[in-house]
Amino acid sequence: MKSEVYAPSDWVVCKAAELFYVAGKSHRQIAAELHVSESTVSRLFKRARDEHIVQFVIQEPYLGCLTLGTTLQKKYGLSDVVVVPQPEDDGHGNHGELVKQMVAREGSRYLQRIIKPTDVLGIAWGGTMYYLINYLNPCQRSANMFVTLHGSLSCCDYELDVRNLVHRMSMALGSSHASILPEGLQESRAKVAALKVEEKKTFSLFERVTISLSGIGSFYPEATSPLSRLRYLKPEEFELLRKQGVYCDLMLRFLNEKGEECDTEIKHRTLAIDLEMYKRIPCKIIVVSGSYKAHALKAALQGGMCDVLITDHELARAVLAVGQ
Repeated sequence: MKSEVYAPSDWVVCKAAELFYVAGKSHRQIAAELHVSESTVSRLFKRARDEHIVQFVIQEPYLGCLTLGTTLQKKYGLSDVVVVPQPEDDGHGNHGELVKQMVAREGSRYLQRIIKPTDVLGIAWGGTMYYLINYLNPCQRSANMFVTLHGSLSCCDYELDVRNLVHRMSMALGSSHASILPEGLQESRAKVAALKVEEKKTFSLFERVTISLSGIGSFYPEATSPLSRLRYLKPEEFELLRKQGVYCDLMLRFLNEKGEECDTEIKHRTLAIDLEMYKRIPCKIIVVSGSYKAHALKAALQGGMCDVLITDHELARAVLAVGQ
């Protein structure tokens, strides 16, 4: 009986909840207005939640995005998943680009939440990376090192080339950077071996990379990756990859359905981080959008190429639907 006698009234619980959640007042203001201590205010809020006087509802589509993220995180053993809601169609045929921009923005926000001064960041090329850099907050400066994870692509627009992206990212955040200058695909194994010696200083940074940032290109069920359209691959090289069951490209590496690197001569002629070394990076972030990349993304997830996934609602749903 004693605990009931000295329990706060229902009214004061409701009033405290109204002052905080509706009026937006602080704990200190509420305590002064209700003539109680701040610790009592905290207990009033707890009782309001426990007795369902106050209930919290996350509206759609945000609840669905959170649920999809949790499901993907558990299924593939990821450390974190961010799922972005679909934007309204602007009626100008730009829906895919709008989705990519929204996902890239979440990627930039995520990176700047987790980055520490001691981190070394490895960056890959691509359109999503280009957008991501545009959303970085230059007020949040860092003393990090940024390094390209692969060689250059003279066949793509300079603004998408990894050298330019790393330079822009380091400029935005006031950091230093290092780039692999030669082309990503070389004429022979011997040339790659020689260039690794020449670029030894940059390649040695791969061992120190703590965060990687990359997109994904899709080769299955249709070859939509920019690498399938640019002058990067010869027709016979593309055919070899197709026979090897290529599903996606990641940092100029080509992966099959299981997320394993396709065993062609291209593998040995590619000037990029080795996948086994890449897998040892503590935080591998993949930023990707577009439901047509479902098979490609699933291959990368199955191959252990990702720790943090940042994607859109439709692609998240599509990945979970693949193989069901």
